Amino acid sequence: MLLLSASWFLGFAGVAVADGMLPETSVVILNEEHGEATINITNTDATPALLHSVVENVPEDIEPLLIVTPPITRVEAGETQLVRFIATLKSPLKTQRLKRVTFEGIPQARVAGGATIGITLRQNLPLILHPRDLPRHDAPWELLTWRRSGERLTVHNDSAYVVRLAPDVLLLPQKRMATLPRTYILPGEALAAKVEDPLGNSTHVEIEPATVYGFSVDSYRASINADGG
Repeated sequence: MLLLSASWFLGFAGVAVADGMLPETSVVILNEEHGEATINITNTDATPALLHSVVENVPEDIEPLLIVTPPITRVEAGETQLVRFIATLKSPLKTQRLKRVTFEGIPQARVAGGATIGITLRQNLPLILHPRDLPRHDAPWELLTWRRSGERLTVHNDSAYVVRLAPDVLLLPQKRMATLPRTYILPGEALAAKVEDPLGNSTHVEIEPATVYGFSVDSYRASINADGG
């Protein structure tokens, strides 16, 4: 049995269309006051497949906060399955929390040249748990602060929001690149950027943010506070 994940398979295909399980949105939001969130998953393959749905922790937050149902179910070709995420919170949320969810379609085995081959395509989406009393913020990256201390550049998230952004950061006015270690910053975190060249007279950064709610946005410029100020 040969299994290929979407991150590997689609990276070579570079495709806009692929058979498999297709989520209706690129992000899942679970509002605390509702207690659950739902998403529709469509089997775009020409044959029935098993839909395997899994909640994954990010390394920085391993507390179990929700369950998924159904975890595995059969979906006919062209049909849509509703997947529910149910909060299992032991205490009220104080900040947004980040999880990942994967949707994997496991097709029926196919015989080719005497060998049994199965190919799975896995979709991996962010899931944000949003606190009951926290106002919605459509541009949380505006709340980040960028600080410089000597040749060290750090970004600080003192807000209650998860911020998602591309790891590549443009330093201005030199137009040099810096790199963050990952594509998200959790509430209360500070990340150090990897800078290949001296910061010189860098005064601003330009980032490519991703909205929590799945909308595309333009790049954003923020000032750098010198010497940690």
